[in-house]
Amino acid sequence: MYANRLFMLLAGLLLAGCVITGCTKPCPPCPDSEARIRELVPQAPPSSPVPPHKAEDATQIPPAAGYVLLGPREKQKMLERLNLERQRIGSWQDLGPALAKSLAYLRTKPDQALAIDDDNLTCTYGDLRRTVEELITLLPELDAHPEYLLKRFHWYKLEPNTLMTGYYEPLVHASPAPCPEYPFPLYGVPKDLKMADLGAFHPRWAGQKLVYRIENGQIVPYYDRKAIDSGDVLAEQGVEIAWVRDLVDIFFLQIQGSGRLVFPDGSIRHVLYAGKNGHRYVSLGKVLIESGYMNPEEMSMQNIRTFLKNRPDMVEPLLNTNPSYVFFRLADKGPYGAMGQPLTPLVSVASDPDRIPLGSVLVHQVSLPDSKAPSPPVVMLGLAQDRGGAIKGDRLDLFCGAGDMAAFLAGHMKEEARVCLLISSKSDDH
Repeated sequence: MYANRLFMLLAGLLLAGCVITGCTKPCPPCPDSEARIRELVPQAPPSSPVPPHKAEDATQIPPAAGYVLLGPREKQKMLERLNLERQRIGSWQDLGPALAKSLAYLRTKPDQALAIDDDNLTCTYGDLRRTVEELITLLPELDAHPEYLLKRFHWYKLEPNTLMTGYYEPLVHASPAPCPEYPFPLYGVPKDLKMADLGAFHPRWAGQKLVYRIENGQIVPYYDRKAIDSGDVLAEQGVEIAWVRDLVDIFFLQIQGSGRLVFPDGSIRHVLYAGKNGHRYVSLGKVLIESGYMNPEEMSMQNIRTFLKNRPDMVEPLLNTNPSYVFFRLADKGPYGAMGQPLTPLVSVASDPDRIPLGSVLVHQVSLPDSKAPSPPVVMLGLAQDRGGAIKGDRLDLFCGAGDMAAFLAGHMKEEARVCLLISSKSDDH
């Protein structure tokens, strides 16, 4: 009886458009979202007009692509620009630990399971495994003979070019207890947050999850950002894992999904993603552009921080336009990617597994942001070891590491990249 009643409640919430995560189709925007933004965020004065062209949303899905086999001349041109030094890698053999992580993951997948099914490329997880194994075998030779990459691998370019962005591990000053300098709590998963796997009730909801809480015996959406940060609804639950200096640090930590806390005694702890409240993500950059405070051309993480620092009266109203909220857990190591393995700076990338499967070996050409001068395109090796909610279609997110330089790269990177997938020629026999 209780199971049937719960099922009817869940079904009713679905029909009512309640908070669902992991939807296979994008949920339509709430009808009052624009009105809510106008209410919370004052519009910029007429002297700061918004450009006529529409700003690109951070979660926009690029057009569908395909794989095209590169010829010898095109492969040679890309190889000539390959520069491991820009990835802070002294030797090809330094890539051994990162490749071992990919190999460990691929060995958990059935060899015959289809990894890519494209008009010009069909490959299995066995093909991806053999590619990583071949590259590991060649590492001692590649410093002297990089041309082996041309002879031993097929290069499949993604068409059209790929949008590459960056993410990093923020360093946030924190305290283990609240005090005047550190008044804002960083929360772990709340005790009253519940999650239901809707696929258990009907196959049509496979992969969808409902995040909720119980109030007066009824299932209701979990608290949004405004209720949590401005309403202090979690204050009595005792789930604080640390205290930080301001809400902006928490907000950007949530966007990145992990980070490092620096405590007053000099100790450092990692914080990793532990859960979320299930509400949809709203891009703060998009809100600032649509409100007339910034132009698309000047949009960056650093410029958003500067704007919020100069307008403390707008911090809470602006942050609250994004109802999504991320919860964390303390850890001694990290950050970890979707394969459950630590990420490697400037090597690990987050991809959409439907286009670029986890474990894939990539070669990509992109211009890295430079604060001093325009940067010429550089070719780097990439390993698909992570995924992200906003990384859909033909888009890659480069893990930039931790620290100021990583923050600069991640905050300014939004470049068109030429991306190739490597497949070992040994797979021709399988």
